[in-house]
Amino acid sequence: MTKPGQPPKQETDRLFATERRPEDFRFDASVARVFPDMIRRSVPGYTTIIPMIEVITEQYVQAGSHCYDLGCSLGASTLAMRHGIPHADCILVGVDNSEAMIERCEHYIALDDSELPVTLRCEDILETELSDASVTTLNFTLQFVPPDQRSELLTRIAQATRPGGVLILSEKIGFDSDQEQDIQTRLHHEFKRANGYSDLEISQKRSAIEQVLIPETLAAHKERLLAAGFDQVLIWYQCFNFVSMLAIKSH
Repeated sequence: MTKPGQPPKQETDRLFATERRPEDFRFDASVARVFPDMIRRSVPGYTTIIPMIEVITEQYVQAGSHCYDLGCSLGASTLAMRHGIPHADCILVGVDNSEAMIERCEHYIALDDSELPVTLRCEDILETELSDASVTTLNFTLQFVPPDQRSELLTRIAQATRPGGVLILSEKIGFDSDQEQDIQTRLHHEFKRANGYSDLEISQKRSAIEQVLIPETLAAHKERLLAAGFDQVLIWYQCFNFVSMLAIKSH
């Protein structure tokens, strides 16, 4: 058990280091314990994206508005947003459907030195109430939402966003060209090997996650975001098959 005033113990990701029975990836307690190490070693550019969420939040947050981190996991994006919000009257909300993630996130929020209150909700982002938003973050979250439910979620976010507000959307993407897909996948796997993952870990993680993480092309993301009600979509970061987009609602 985590003691008051101490961060939760973080473990090295060895979840797929030995042969295991095939099963779909779940954000359970075992993943929560290794998540910071897992995502740092698995997602190219993650350590750049998080501090830039703070920078983008500071540029677009509006006084008296709501800010949402949907799929907040352990709160890395939430804390980045928190430090980018200069207005004391903003309401910052983190949402995740994993109790294990929310429990650990609460500790990180409590240890943070910002005074801006944070509300954490353990619920499905497809059902969470959204309103009066100026900045919303979906940081590698939409890819886990069933494809036929993504448009409805993005439309609700756009409708809840103030004019001048934004959505920060980070995703693993796919490619129309088989050749580019192969190259980008190979480079991603080499990134993982460079971070100490074995071929067995890479293979087993890929098998576990491929049924729950469904990537789409950049064109598909842009088309959906514009159809949802955002007026401009731009790519502000890309490394291999991982990107982060900024969807802007002008009016």
